[in-house]
Amino acid sequence: MRQEKVTYCRICEPLCGMIATVENDELISLRPDKQHPLSKGFACPKGIAFTEIVNDPDRGLHPLRCTADGGFEQVSWDTALADIGERLRGVHRRHGSAGIGWYFGNPATFSTGHTLWTATFMNLLGSPHVYSAGSQDVNNRFVASHFLYGNPVAAPIPDINRVDLLVIMGANPVVSHGSVMSSPRIREGLNAITARGGRVLVVDPRHTETAREHEWLPIVPDTDALLLLSLLYVMFEEKLADDTRLRQRAVGLDTLKRIVGEYPPEQTATSTDIDPDTVRALARSLVHTERAAVYGRIGTSLGRAGTLTTALLDMVNLVAGNLDVVGGSMFGDLGIPGQRFGVAALQRVSRFAWSGRRSRVGDLPQVLGTAPASVMAKEITTPGRGQLRALFVSAGNPVLSVPNGTELADALDDLDLLVSLDIYRNETNAHADYILPATTMYERGDFLLPFQALFTTPFKQATDPVIAPRGEAREEWTVINELVGALSRQVPMLGALHAMNTMATRVGRAWDPERLSDVVVRMGLGGNRFGLRRGGLTYRRLVRDEPHGVVVGDGLMPGRLRDTITHRDRKVRLDAPELVAELDRVATAADPRLPLRLIGMREIRSENSWQHNAPMLLRGGREHAARLHPDDAETRGIGEGDLVVVRSAHGQVELPATITDDIKPGVVAIPHGWGHNGSGGWTRANAAAANDLGSGGVNVNALISSDPDDLERLAGMANMTGVPIEVSLLAGERDERQSIAHSAGSGPS
Repeated sequence: MRQEKVTYCRICEPLCGMIATVENDELISLRPDKQHPLSKGFACPKGIAFTEIVNDPDRGLHPLRCTADGGFEQVSWDTALADIGERLRGVHRRHGSAGIGWYFGNPATFSTGHTLWTATFMNLLGSPHVYSAGSQDVNNRFVASHFLYGNPVAAPIPDINRVDLLVIMGANPVVSHGSVMSSPRIREGLNAITARGGRVLVVDPRHTETAREHEWLPIVPDTDALLLLSLLYVMFEEKLADDTRLRQRAVGLDTLKRIVGEYPPEQTATSTDIDPDTVRALARSLVHTERAAVYGRIGTSLGRAGTLTTALLDMVNLVAGNLDVVGGSMFGDLGIPGQRFGVAALQRVSRFAWSGRRSRVGDLPQVLGTAPASVMAKEITTPGRGQLRALFVSAGNPVLSVPNGTELADALDDLDLLVSLDIYRNETNAHADYILPATTMYERGDFLLPFQALFTTPFKQATDPVIAPRGEAREEWTVINELVGALSRQVPMLGALHAMNTMATRVGRAWDPERLSDVVVRMGLGGNRFGLRRGGLTYRRLVRDEPHGVVVGDGLMPGRLRDTITHRDRKVRLDAPELVAELDRVATAADPRLPLRLIGMREIRSENSWQHNAPMLLRGGREHAARLHPDDAETRGIGEGDLVVVRSAHGQVELPATITDDIKPGVVAIPHGWGHNGSGGWTRANAAAANDLGSGGVNVNALISSDPDDLERLAGMANMTGVPIEVSLLAGERDERQSIAHSAGSGPS
């Protein structure tokens, strides 16, 4: 029987509504949900193509064990879990908890049970080896919020629905659909700003898809901090800021004034390549426009001083009078009573606080309990107490996502145990002892806790699975429960949790993601407060009565700042010594041998490394290429489609060139997530982006350093933007050009 089931997409942060067509418990198709209150019938190609991923013949559906010849054989779950448990106990006996680690990738964040159970397991285990994709993406947002507000999960978002001047720095929401912000149909939201007479200004080295529809202000990569410092300089120099109000809301104002006094726009222009008059005009507009906001994301995060840059974004909004006000940069709200005290308490009793631990290699701080993934390889290969010997990798492919993936691939073979929980065989778990099949988002229920405070329109939606797990796939949290049991006799805290789980199961009240989510739904905005609010929401009511989701507030509420800050005086800190110390990293250093600057970029039909096997997303051919400006191409004798060598101080890659005016001279953009080399089990991903150099494109992270000294100091973030590089014709291509030219020159006149 064919059925239509209401659900929602969990690939990226808009969480767009979807209608799943199901027949005989098989997902037939996905289409946008026209009744969804926010996405209103919109979904991107990645969301619609997910049917092909659920039903992919290459998908892993059964537990696999590595064989002596390096291949894999199918085994039962009982066999896999028994052997994994025995080997895990052996690692713990030899090396203790510090010998066991976990890496989880971006999709884990979009699974309720996955993140909660992983965090609980690793925190109770007491291991310092927890890694995530956050150190290649977002971790400095949490660290900046720690210093500014004392609350690492405080993340101000632009009030898209009411802003009149939006400055977007290092973000491309037309393609990304928003990041650290949940705003379905964001393209329409941006267009609505200009339709009501406002402005959208995109500050970016590349004429992105967003910039093409609005105003573009080109900037030299990794100089965003200098621009922000100069905006503050103008606001103070021209006395545009309200000092009295600022001193009521913040401490350290005099220190900030002294610092920014060294960054007039006339001085920083030599680095940013932005005209000083443009900077001054922008500073005035941010202050004088009643509803204005500055929003930055990945491009502002991955530079050498990403935490400082992220903090400066908030400081500009604060000084301009645009923080925590309608139409400005605002704070979402879970609506849970006492949440400010809960965050403060959590930081005191767990490793949740910034620098609660520091990495054994590099002495870098942990962020929300996770260490920098860039040092994971060295943690495996560096002998001594705390050496990483067993690793679980879930929903991730760090060989393609962390700097120097070759180093990590080699290190993985040195582990005593490597277990992957995933839907595909990929370049990372090609080195695994076991690959355990995981469910996709349409084979599980979800209410996504991390994004509740990031909706630009307060909103809630929960979903049941639309189909049963295919094959023998299991949700990650159920596997983690098995690991808890395996170590319960050796780790007292895990033993206590295992006993509680066992008792709860016996009485029919086992804790699962739905039960935990129900508590949050009941206590949060629109919730029934466990019967105290008549007609309020519960998890089951959301699924049963509001399957398309429900708006729980007219808009973001102003005046949330004091309840967000956990500093005792409830004031924003503008003078944290750790941030001030980062100022020595904002100046650009020229290297005549590497005169160009590398940036990354998002693609509308690609999601990191894990959607390259869907035929719908590969239609029309996909070519992985380096994008450079015609002036830079002409100087180097490079033509459209030529094979080039891109070289940094840390490595090199070879791929075709694409010549485009949509990029600032001196800048080269290469999409990330590629580099499929045949070691994974995905047929189309290995063949995608095929060129004369092989298949699967190239891994741009081969150009990025994994040396701890090269990582951003406060969040351990990899430096992936503004990296000095040079581009030249591949030797064979150059020789062929010279041969053709020679033949033409020696022919008859």
